[in-house]
Amino acid sequence: MNQSAGHRLVDVQSSNRRHGVAVIFNIGEVLSQLTQDFPSVTASKIRFYEEKGLIAPQRTAAGYRQFRDADVERLRFVLALQRDHYLPLKVIREYLDAIDQGQTPQNLPPGVSIAPRMVSDELALVHKGRSRALTPDQLRAECGASAQMLESLLSYGLVEMRNGYFDDHALRVAKACTDLAAHGLEPRHLRPFHAAADREFSLIESAVSPLSSRKDGTAAARAAEAAREIAELCLSLHSALVYTRIAEMEAQ
Repeated sequence: MNQSAGHRLVDVQSSNRRHGVAVIFNIGEVLSQLTQDFPSVTASKIRFYEEKGLIAPQRTAAGYRQFRDADVERLRFVLALQRDHYLPLKVIREYLDAIDQGQTPQNLPPGVSIAPRMVSDELALVHKGRSRALTPDQLRAECGASAQMLESLLSYGLVEMRNGYFDDHALRVAKACTDLAAHGLEPRHLRPFHAAADREFSLIESAVSPLSSRKDGTAAARAAEAAREIAELCLSLHSALVYTRIAEMEAQ
């Protein structure tokens, strides 16, 4: 039976209290629990999430952070939504605000569950760490691409191998290109998307460079979050412009 969102965030802690157990973790111990599923997580990123109000660990009299199981689960929720769905923190914050009020967040992405672990085991298996290493045969099996299609994607630079393997980002690209091929759009037709993505990234990189050049410990996390927000806005602009043309075509 699914537990309510509000209860999930405190149920482990409440259970420990009932049994007279108070499990406390320092930030290093939290990292050791998270790094297997989220290799990119760092202490600076956790501190950045705290600064943004996404987590609120308790503090000792000396100012050291104290994390409980509920805090770790909350971090898993945030990290998974960023990793698997590229959601900006302001959207994730809205989900967390709903959870904190005992409500079920609206419009959660497919596969995301707030109970019993806030992120479903199914989703965790599919997206584990965004660090999966896929062989060419595994990539083709998952996206339905033929050997010829994969060869074309590689030749046009739409996907690339690192150390003989593909990652999940390459899988997403290959799946989209395979689906587009069913509409007659072959990899050679899709080269402008690659060029446009490079130009867009250069624009985003330039916009966030003042953040990434700072010397404080959260600079990289700040720059990455700003880059996600700008990318989301760029995608919205792109969609709006394309749909405007489609509406004009329909009106003819």
